[in-house]
Amino acid sequence: MGTDAGAGFWGYFLAGRSDRPLAELPALAAVRDELTCHERRPDGWQVWRRTGEPDIGGMGALARAMGSPVVFGFIMGGECVAVEAAAPVSGSWYACLAREPMVQHLAASGLVLEEVFLPAEDAARRAVDWAVEAGATVEPGPLLDVLHLARPEPGADATELFFRLLDGLGVPKGASGDTN
Repeated sequence: MGTDAGAGFWGYFLAGRSDRPLAELPALAAVRDELTCHERRPDGWQVWRRTGEPDIGGMGALARAMGSPVVFGFIMGGECVAVEAAAPVSGSWYACLAREPMVQHLAASGLVLEEVFLPAEDAARRAVDWAVEAGATVEPGPLLDVLHLARPEPGADATELFFRLLDGLGVPKGASGDTN
């Protein structure tokens, strides 16, 4: 792992809803200077980005501190995404996007996909509960579509899968020009 210039994006996105910038939250103080606002969305939703390995702690503690759901996606070389989502009441859940490359990444550490991440169907159920807690009503179909993908589309980066997941979770899309 790392940030090899020849590979796709290695880093993470963090999405949450707050009246103030997520980077200003005390729970993110350790990484505040490395976070960049990637996108602002309606209803106080924000997406922040950081290059490199994740080191921000568990999303459950962050969701409880914020009082609202959060979702984190670690993009691994642009090939796959490790997702952790949490809400203050329903708790945390873990999923992966682009299962085939994730299997290879985990095998290098002696881990097995099924021991780390929920099956797609279970993750979709948890995602629907997460969305309800976030104030959205969503259908499991689009979530299952992205959770079942074996790999990104040819020529695409797994980052796109994370944003498809956000759409499926009912996180409102930003207006054009809202990205940094």
